[in-house]
Amino acid sequence: MQAAATTAMMARTKDLELVIRHVLAGLGHGIHAGRERGAGVEFSEYRAYAPGDEWRRVDWKLLARADRYFVREAERDSHVAVWLWLDATASMSEPSREINGIDKLWFARTVLACVAAIAQRQSDAFGLLVCTDGKVEFTPASRGPRQLQRVLAALAKAEPRGQLPSAETLRASLHFARAPSMIFAASDFLDWPSPLSEALLRLRNMRHDVRLLTLRTQAEVDASFKSGAGYRDPEQVDGLHRMSNADRESYKQQSRAHFDSVAGSCRKNNIVHYEARIEQPLSGVLRSWLQLAGARATK
Repeated sequence: MQAAATTAMMARTKDLELVIRHVLAGLGHGIHAGRERGAGVEFSEYRAYAPGDEWRRVDWKLLARADRYFVREAERDSHVAVWLWLDATASMSEPSREINGIDKLWFARTVLACVAAIAQRQSDAFGLLVCTDGKVEFTPASRGPRQLQRVLAALAKAEPRGQLPSAETLRASLHFARAPSMIFAASDFLDWPSPLSEALLRLRNMRHDVRLLTLRTQAEVDASFKSGAGYRDPEQVDGLHRMSNADRESYKQQSRAHFDSVAGSCRKNNIVHYEARIEQPLSGVLRSWLQLAGARATK
């Protein structure tokens, strides 16, 4: 109950940076690891001071004992290009039936905002693609605090509209991935295969590191929709659906088969995939998603 109250409180604030600080507090790791030496956060070894080294890296306690200057070497994350991919189509407006004020889009944009903040801390270049209303909205990759503000502003203004762009539109948008990149994509992946899944698989075949987050509501997982309630697919022009008690088991089986297919396709193509419910604590979902990717990287 406390976690749900915290999530509902975060959803009410308009300050995305405040939410990021809360989510990332105590997270303790980055989004990728390398073997580049530098002024990182994980201590590796000492070496003798050399002209040009930063004085803040000098170990003053060791100086008192050894009467010589030593600097702390550390392993730091190597710089890579990070791309955030947000599905802002109409189906992402699906709300939680348990926590007021949150929906799939809110959860997706907030998770990706946290990834952007981590990339900025690591001095990585990062950019954003938003799929909405049949088109792709593109924020070119760059580094630094101003870039973070640009990306957060683009995420904040995203609204759930229309359908996914066509396969041709998405294929033409892949020009951003010239250099090896990491792609963090958040969607409900209700359509698979789809133009979006084809684009992501294409990026993986181009040897980019692709990481997917599938978002569902608890009601979608356990079919706890109100019996007889009407439901209209927001991405279709017509058709009203009603779920009876007799429909629930069939719905659950078909739904599970679909998402098992998504997960299986990701395994086959060596894509990191994590499935979460939007009612889960956001910090826990982010940590699990990043750790899953890290576990694969160490194999």
